[in-house]
Amino acid sequence: MWFKNLTLYRFNKPFTTDTETLETALADFTFSPCSSQDISKFGFSNALGRKGQALVHSAENRHLICVTKEEKILPGQVIKEALDEKVAQIEELESRKVTKKEKDTIKDEITTTLLPRAFSRRSQTHALIMPELEMILVDSSSATKAEELLALLRKAIGSLPVIPLSYATPIESTLTQWLQAGAAPAPFEMQDEAELKSDSDEGGIVRFKQQVLQEDEVLAHIATGKQVHKLALHFGQSIAFLMQSDASIKRLKFSEEFRAGNDEVGTEDPLARLDADFSLMGSELVAFINAVNQAFGPLEQSV
Repeated sequence: MWFKNLTLYRFNKPFTTDTETLETALADFTFSPCSSQDISKFGFSNALGRKGQALVHSAENRHLICVTKEEKILPGQVIKEALDEKVAQIEELESRKVTKKEKDTIKDEITTTLLPRAFSRRSQTHALIMPELEMILVDSSSATKAEELLALLRKAIGSLPVIPLSYATPIESTLTQWLQAGAAPAPFEMQDEAELKSDSDEGGIVRFKQQVLQEDEVLAHIATGKQVHKLALHFGQSIAFLMQSDASIKRLKFSEEFRAGNDEVGTEDPLARLDADFSLMGSELVAFINAVNQAFGPLEQSV
């Protein structure tokens, strides 16, 4: 339930699809496991996992969705060894070289033969549609996975006018100013981790962890032209995170004290607890994203 990363997108037009319509649209693209000959499958699954029964979980006009991806694991080395062995057999028996086209056909045949015996790996990615922010928050550190989810959502509902979040002032410029000043503006607080990068190819990258960032050793790198591309921060007492220059947010962690806000709900009714946690997380993410936009804004105007 608790998001761990944020890849952020904003709408070019207001999102007006209601829960019932969204549920119906996603139902045509639900996840089904791989058959013996499928190499991968991708689709929407219950937003609250095994305890839920809906593809969309909504509260306070915020919509949680989830995609599941299953992939067959076929190590390239296994296929290569089988291919080399088959090619060697043909060349020895027929005293000729196997063509590239033949090799491609043999490789496909080997893959088809191995698929039913291959192990499967499943992964899930959640996203939070937040009309009040005019944004979609994808819980993924991978832009590729986020784009896969958006592509399927776009296919399901017919249109999804979103663009990656970006600001008029480069984030690295703002982060560098904060580090030089020795403090981030409230409600943010700098921590002890940063990554500095030079714009030139020869300048390199330097990383600091568990270090006081106001020391001369760190500031000297800024003096030579490096900028802060990653900076560990706290948002109030609720969220620790790593802000990155591409506007993605990694290692998002809600504090134990904050998460304990729903302890009175208990765990006897798992769905009730999940719903309570969803509401708590959603409300705090609204405050968090608004603060981020305030600190790094204004937003870059879409073309």
